[in-house]
Amino acid sequence: MREGIQVVRTGAVYRNMKDPAFMKYYYKFQTLEKVSGTDVYGSSPPDIFVGRFGYPNVYIGPLVPPTSGDTSIMATPEMWVGKSIEEIVQYRSNLIRGMYKTNIHKADNGRIEEMIAELAMADKYSGVEEVLKHKPSIGMHFDENSQPYGPSAGLKDMRIDNSTANPKVEKAYFDTDMSATRAIIELYEKGVPVSKIQKSLAGGILGYGKNRKFVPTRWSITAVDDSLGKHMLKSVKEYDSIDAIQVYPLIALDNRWLVIVLPGAWEYELVEAWYPNTTWNKDSPNIEIFSSYESFRGRSKYAEIGGCYYAARLASSELLDKLKRQGKVVILRETHSGYIMPVGVWNVREHVREALRGKPVELNGFEELFAFIRTRMDIPVNTWINNSTLLTLSIRQKRLA
Repeated sequence: MREGIQVVRTGAVYRNMKDPAFMKYYYKFQTLEKVSGTDVYGSSPPDIFVGRFGYPNVYIGPLVPPTSGDTSIMATPEMWVGKSIEEIVQYRSNLIRGMYKTNIHKADNGRIEEMIAELAMADKYSGVEEVLKHKPSIGMHFDENSQPYGPSAGLKDMRIDNSTANPKVEKAYFDTDMSATRAIIELYEKGVPVSKIQKSLAGGILGYGKNRKFVPTRWSITAVDDSLGKHMLKSVKEYDSIDAIQVYPLIALDNRWLVIVLPGAWEYELVEAWYPNTTWNKDSPNIEIFSSYESFRGRSKYAEIGGCYYAARLASSELLDKLKRQGKVVILRETHSGYIMPVGVWNVREHVREALRGKPVELNGFEELFAFIRTRMDIPVNTWINNSTLLTLSIRQKRLA
């Protein structure tokens, strides 16, 4: 591993790593030890953060580690499959957040605003200096949608060295007559990673020139997942159905995943079961189950589960578009106690993608499906059925047939 992002796993420190607050404090404190004053210089992966509090007047700023070299792994979720929560938190805790308050409509209209746009467009890690108002401080930041980050401080000024624009993103930036949605789709089709497209949208460099604005990071993540999923489903809904039940299992970060694809016209549901002492179930002694569903016609309201719903839908639609088939997709997720803290929606998108890269288990009928679920999940099959609109409807339709 590169210097500065090695994971410590010894003694009492390692035992305390099961406490999310301690883990975040420990790695942020390590980062602070590398900062002697109010100037921070290092290689931004590149990465930016746009806050949402106070909207439309929000804090924008670069994310910069106090180290130089290839830091791209710190801000590329596509590279984190197979990494532990501890490793991911250490990557992100290295990134010091500078906070500069501006209006969302001032994208590309101001010195710092222009540099944030430049960083959002950058192709690879870039030298960035943050001139901060005070020494960075440690704050606890938990958000299931966006990745964690390190210490933060008000941003007085900044400069960028050796920044090279991603040519595909740069082309979209100069096309001021193209909508943000069209730009998102074209960048994706040209092979630009989803995480890079999300930063581009957040940085206010996509869309019609007169409409461009900064988009809070949390919102930009879901907007890109949603836009790409909807676009892909237009084609998927025209394909023939798959012939048999397919199941794709995966275990990662103490989450158990089953991606189930049933024959028939497109429907989709994400069902999440959170065990006690996990992110969204801190106080209850019981397992809490949440679900969001859409029919062939889609849904008009924001999903109850939130951004994870759209991330998993994108990964599912990618599979079906690749197979040139459609089907009913229901994703079962068991989140066990080892998932001690949220690390971002990428966790859902990339791990569902990882599951779908594997060879599916093909099953004949619901009895075989339910038997398979029993071998992979702790929660009883009937509990899953009772909390799943799609499974319940599919069983009823099978009985009528």
